[in-house]
Amino acid sequence: MHPIIFFSKMDFSQSNLFGYIEDLQELTIIERPVRRSLKTPEEIERLTVDEELSDIERAVYLLSSGQDIQGTSVVANLPVLMRQNPAETLRRVLPKIREVLHVAGVEMQLTAAVSFLTVLQEESVSIHTYSHSFLHIILQHLEHRDAGVSNAWLETLLAVIEALPKETIRHEILNPLVSKAQLSQTLQSRLVSCKVMGKLANKFEAHIIKREILPLVKSLCQDVEYEVRTCMCRQLEHIAQGIGTELTKTVVLPELVELARDEGSSVRLAAFETLVNLLDMFDADDRSQTVLPLVKSFCEKSFKADESILVSLSFHLGKLCNGLYGIFTPEQHLRFLEFYKKLSTLGLQQENGHNDNQLQLQTLEQEKKYISVRKNCAYNFPAMIVFVDPKNFHLELYSIFFCLCHDPEVPVRYTMAISFYEVAKLLNSGVYTIHKELVTLLQDESLEVLDALVGHLPEILELMTNGGENSGSESKLLSIPDLIPALTTAEQRAATSLKWRTHEKLLQKYACLPHIISSDQIYYRFLHRMLTIILTNNVLPVQKAAARTLCVYLRYNRKQEQRHEVIQKLIEQLGQGKSYWNRLRFLDTCEFIMELFSKSFFCKYFFLPVLELTHDPVANVRMKLCYLLPKVKSTLKIPTDKHLLQQLELCIRKLLCQEKDKDVLTIVKRTVLELDRMEISVDAFQKRFYENDLLDQEKERQEHLLLEMEQLEKEKQQNEGRSTNINDKMFEKKRRDSKTSSVLAKSITLSVPGSSSGTSGGKDDKKSKLVRSQSFSTQALHPKYSNIDKCPNKSSATGYTSSVSGMGKSCMLSFSDDSFRTHSTGNSGNAAFPSSSSRNLFNSADQKNNGNKESQSRKMSM
Repeated sequence: MHPIIFFSKMDFSQSNLFGYIEDLQELTIIERPVRRSLKTPEEIERLTVDEELSDIERAVYLLSSGQDIQGTSVVANLPVLMRQNPAETLRRVLPKIREVLHVAGVEMQLTAAVSFLTVLQEESVSIHTYSHSFLHIILQHLEHRDAGVSNAWLETLLAVIEALPKETIRHEILNPLVSKAQLSQTLQSRLVSCKVMGKLANKFEAHIIKREILPLVKSLCQDVEYEVRTCMCRQLEHIAQGIGTELTKTVVLPELVELARDEGSSVRLAAFETLVNLLDMFDADDRSQTVLPLVKSFCEKSFKADESILVSLSFHLGKLCNGLYGIFTPEQHLRFLEFYKKLSTLGLQQENGHNDNQLQLQTLEQEKKYISVRKNCAYNFPAMIVFVDPKNFHLELYSIFFCLCHDPEVPVRYTMAISFYEVAKLLNSGVYTIHKELVTLLQDESLEVLDALVGHLPEILELMTNGGENSGSESKLLSIPDLIPALTTAEQRAATSLKWRTHEKLLQKYACLPHIISSDQIYYRFLHRMLTIILTNNVLPVQKAAARTLCVYLRYNRKQEQRHEVIQKLIEQLGQGKSYWNRLRFLDTCEFIMELFSKSFFCKYFFLPVLELTHDPVANVRMKLCYLLPKVKSTLKIPTDKHLLQQLELCIRKLLCQEKDKDVLTIVKRTVLELDRMEISVDAFQKRFYENDLLDQEKERQEHLLLEMEQLEKEKQQNEGRSTNINDKMFEKKRRDSKTSSVLAKSITLSVPGSSSGTSGGKDDKKSKLVRSQSFSTQALHPKYSNIDKCPNKSSATGYTSSVSGMGKSCMLSFSDDSFRTHSTGNSGNAAFPSSSSRNLFNSADQKNNGNKESQSRKMSM
């Protein structure tokens, strides 16, 4: 199409004139459908309805003289009319709908079936009234010439049967069903009879079913049409559940055996699936003498002549093997296992003796079938582990597990990723044998496979690290050597894709990593990546997931310098970031910190940076802060945080006085009322805040234990370094002074152990704390992925009060109140976890020990 360009002076030469004419013709072609779609005045008059009519009168009018689309709209609105005025709707509207449905099209028929079912589910009228008014209409349209309409009315009838009383079912449904199931009736009528009989089997007693339903069942099982035999065969499962074990053995099982040898492949398939579903109702004799021979013949025919049953056989094979497990001989057990192995690699190995054309034709026709078979084998893999016993997994099934995890088709690998957690649970202590496949699926090229695996990733990793024999904290990484690169690769691939939901899900599940890998590995490989995602990603749910996971990593980080660095970056790059979007994410992060950390931690590090955002130039940031202020106030404790409460009140006054944005000012006023109604907890326990105080003190106890653990580990490393230095010096001195007197040598050897024993006797308390800290690292630091901040037990939290009082202020956090008001200085001491008093205490102790050792060395030299 040539664009129409308007110049200041039009050129009407011959060449340009033809171009203008073509453009005008194309415009008329575009405009023509618009003119055709307009309604004439007569059509508009016919479609117009008086606005003063009531809903009932309008519905009757549209059903009587309206068009089909208007009548369909009335039928779709029938549940609303039944809720508003059921009596008038039944008296005036429903008879009109009955008349219209006789000549209605497919769309109105489908709409009516759905509306009738909705009226039943909403219970707008009693079941007696419903059966009297609606049931006859449903029964009249069961044999509609359109299969979709007939199935829709049948689904409505089956739902109605569940609610109808027995007498109504007997007179209105069962008695007409006898005539409808006769051979003289249409095919559609007999198919409907099969499905209705399967539903009625659970509504009556066994003797009624035996006398009135089973004769019809037998006749339909021997129907001349294979569709009817197939449909009736699938309903035998429901009938067997209604008549019990004895009648199933004498009546249903012979019919199934006969149908299993039917000439129609669909009939044989239905018989096979029904046999598998009814295995629990057969005794050992029936299984060994009747069911097992049929199953063996199915397995033999599936590869030779009858491949239609192959997909169904692969789907039910796990249930079948475990259902017949007790009657298998060792030879049969091995035979079925080999059959499963053959199905698991079906289509992957090309047989010899075929030319290229035959292979290509076979691939085109059977590729989808083979993929479905391997997918079903992947679905049944946990059941096959139970069949062979998990102890024999490595010998019997590992090669198949490897092939299915590396299958070239995505649906097969997707199914293996879904069932991976079940496999890991079954293997238990032998789970370490499948860690390579876990890494393979984490690095799969399809994000669908990764998404399926991530669903149970925390549980899988916990089984991998703790389920095996080497489950110690020091050997966690040894059990999965390539875990960290695989996890980082998976996250990067999810980040570069367009499937942000998978990325969000992955980041949420990565919150389990503090229990899986070391704190340093998390810090160097994952923690900074989470901060980068918060700063650079454009999807809000992904940013929030990364922010929460980062807070979890910070919560369980063991090094003070690393924690301080992360806190400073959160404040500087998010809270004081140039982009308002980053400042909004800072408020989200603070909300997660209030959820995961103790109140004292938030107050000392994030309270004042949050309040600084009351002066933010962007109204959205100030508005979000106002919504957050009640939670911020709930972190305060009186009288410890009295000065912070004053700062909060000052910021609110400034907002009330200086805020110019109307929306923000409205939120501020609403927030002020909510803050006035809030009660602030005090340092001591109160009944009103008992549970919250227990939870907060448990969080604070864990934070202090992290500090103690870090300090004691440092002291242990220092002591080990000093002992090694002393031993090296003593060895050198012995080598140089080998000719000295034995008395001097004895004094040297006696003085060194004496000093170590003296120091060790004074450190029993520290060793006990270290043991307690290490136990905390393996138990209390275990993140429960959904409720990671829950208190394990109340006794530990109550017992904490006495331990805190004995601990004193050596482990309390120190923080300057003005450190976050002016962020120009980056003093690391302001955000450090242990206080200066605790550091002086440990330094003084080290100086005393050093002084004792120096005096001893001077005595030895003299």
